[in-house]
Amino acid sequence: MKQKVIGRLIVVGVMVCMIMMGHSSASAQQSISSSLGVVPYPSKGQSPPQQNKDEGECYAWAKQQTGIDPMAAASAPPPSSGPAVGGGERARGAARGAAGGAAVGAIAGDAGKGAAAGAVVGTMAGGRQARQNKQAKEQQAQQAQASTMQQFNKAFGACLEGRGYVVK
Repeated sequence: MKQKVIGRLIVVGVMVCMIMMGHSSASAQQSISSSLGVVPYPSKGQSPPQQNKDEGECYAWAKQQTGIDPMAAASAPPPSSGPAVGGGERARGAARGAAGGAAVGAIAGDAGKGAAAGAVVGTMAGGRQARQNKQAKEQQAQQAQASTMQQFNKAFGACLEGRGYVVK
């Protein structure tokens, strides 16, 4: 896992160095602005090498100003995609179902069968709750990452605008 992250950081570092130096082969790679989803227009006739240099410097400035590193955010591990085994929702559901089933079963004459049936139904309900909780957490994580990227892009765009680009 660490090797994969280190490998990505090396690639990013090489790309930033090439952009900052205005190296011509950097144009064959995706620019920083396009990888961020930002579209700068060089309104003062800046050359592509100058734009690459400006983007590299603005990336570093925005990272320093916001404390956000988009490359680190992009390489953050995604939420687990395994089964929804949350915070005990199934066990709590089984216990509630068994208690309710035992009460109904006692009225019908067999508390044991009622408890067993209630536990099964309660486990299923608890599993549904676990899946809903997992989905809500994943959605919150996605919203937080989108908000973080929006904050970084705003700083990145402000820097580029200060250097004579129109940013959309």
